[in-house]
Amino acid sequence: DARKMLFRLGLSFFLFGLINNVLYVIILSAALDLVPPSTPKGIIAFCNITPSLIAKFGWPYILKGRIRYGRRLVVCSAMTVSGVIVVAAFESLYMRLLGITFASFSSGLGELTFLQLSTRYRPPSIAGHSVGYFASGTGAAGLVGALLWWELRALGVRTGVGLSSMLPLVIPATYFLLLPRPAAFNEADIPSVGDEAAVPAVPYIALPTGDGEEAEADEPLHALPEAGDTKNGVALSAGDKWRLVKPLLPKYMLPLFCVYLFEYTINQGIAPTLIYPVPSPDEHWLMSKIIHSIRDYYPLWQLVYQTTVFLSRSTISLGLPALPARLLPLPALVQAAVLGTLALESAAGILGGAREGASFALVFALIAVEGICGGLAYVNVYHRVNQEQASLGVDAERAKQEREFKIGAVGLADGTGILLASLVSMPTEVGLCRAQVARGKTFCQSL
Repeated sequence: DARKMLFRLGLSFFLFGLINNVLYVIILSAALDLVPPSTPKGIIAFCNITPSLIAKFGWPYILKGRIRYGRRLVVCSAMTVSGVIVVAAFESLYMRLLGITFASFSSGLGELTFLQLSTRYRPPSIAGHSVGYFASGTGAAGLVGALLWWELRALGVRTGVGLSSMLPLVIPATYFLLLPRPAAFNEADIPSVGDEAAVPAVPYIALPTGDGEEAEADEPLHALPEAGDTKNGVALSAGDKWRLVKPLLPKYMLPLFCVYLFEYTINQGIAPTLIYPVPSPDEHWLMSKIIHSIRDYYPLWQLVYQTTVFLSRSTISLGLPALPARLLPLPALVQAAVLGTLALESAAGILGGAREGASFALVFALIAVEGICGGLAYVNVYHRVNQEQASLGVDAERAKQEREFKIGAVGLADGTGILLASLVSMPTEVGLCRAQVARGKTFCQSL
C-alpha cells in the first residue's frame, strides 16, 4: 500500500545518502593514518573534494540527454570500491591519493545522481519526501563514518579501509531491490502534504530510456509512453541550461555557496585553534570528563558539528515544514555571524583568559548553531529546487530533463564553497595561531 511504498522510498534514499557520503567521512577521519607525518593533511581534504566538484560541474552542465540511473549507479559503486581498495592495498602516497580521487569523483557523481533521481517522483510531495530522507542520510554519514573508523582503525589501514570498501555495494542492491519505481506512485492514494497545494504538479509519464529499444531499470518493463510523448532526440542545449540556471543563482546557489564557505572555513581554519587548558575536575567536573588533553577539543567540536548537521538535515524527514523560499538566505547570514564571533574568540578571547568554562560553553553553542545552519541550508535549498517546475508548454521528456538539470546544477554551489574554504582556511589557521601566540596563548603550537 501507499504507506509501505513511502517507507521503502524514504529508507532507500536515506541509505543512498548514508552510503554515498560515509566513505568521504571515513577517509577524512583516517587522514592521520593515510599519509606520512611530514605530509600536510590538507592534501587528503583537497583530493577528497576537488574530484567531487569536477563531477558536479561536468555531468549536469556538459552531458546531454536522458540519465540512465541504473547504469550510472553501478559504475559509481564500482569506481568507489576500486578507489577504496587502492587506498587499502598500497602504501605509496601517490597511489593512495589516486584511490581517494576515484572515490571522491564517484561520490560527487553519486550525490548528483540521487538528487536528480528524486525529481522522477511525482507528485511534488513524494519528490520532497525523497530529498528529505536523502539529506538525512547524508547527515547521518558524518556520525556513522566517524564511529566506523573509530572502531576499524585498530585493524590498521589495510584491513580497516579494505572492509569499508564493501559499503558501496549497498547502493545498487538498494536501487534494484528496495527502491519503488516512480510509476508505482501514479495510482497510489497519497494525500497532498506540505507545500504541494501551492505547486502545480506536472504528471509523471513513464518513458523508455535505453537506446530506443529497452526500458530503463527504474520503470516497469510494461510501462509504455503515451503516443507522441517520446522524444528520443530531446537534449537541453547550452543556451537552455543558462536560461534555467540564471534564476537559480541568486535564489538558491548564492545562499548555499555562502553557507558552505563559512561553514568549512570554521571547521578547517578556526576550529583547530579553539583550544583551552585541560579542565580540572575540581573547577569543571563535566568538562573534565570530556576533555583529557588539548588534542580532545577539535574532535569534540567536530562531534558537536556532525550531530547538529544530522539533526537539521533531518528536519523535513521528521515532518517539520520547509523554510519559506524568502528565508533561504537566513542560514548564511547567521553562519557569517558565527564565523566572525568564533574568529574573534580565537584571536582575542572574548571572555578573557581566566574564564575557560564560559569560553568553552560559548564555543560549544556556536558550533552547534553552525551545524544547524549548514544542515538547514542543504535540506531546504534542495527541497525547494526539487519542487521547481518545468517551463510551461514543454513536452514530458523535456520537462523531466529540466527538473533533473536544475537540481543537479545547484550542486556546483556547495562544492565551490567547500573548495574555496579549503584554500581560505590555511592562512586563517596560521593567522589565528599567530594572534594567540602574540597574547601569550601557545596551545596551537603544541598540537
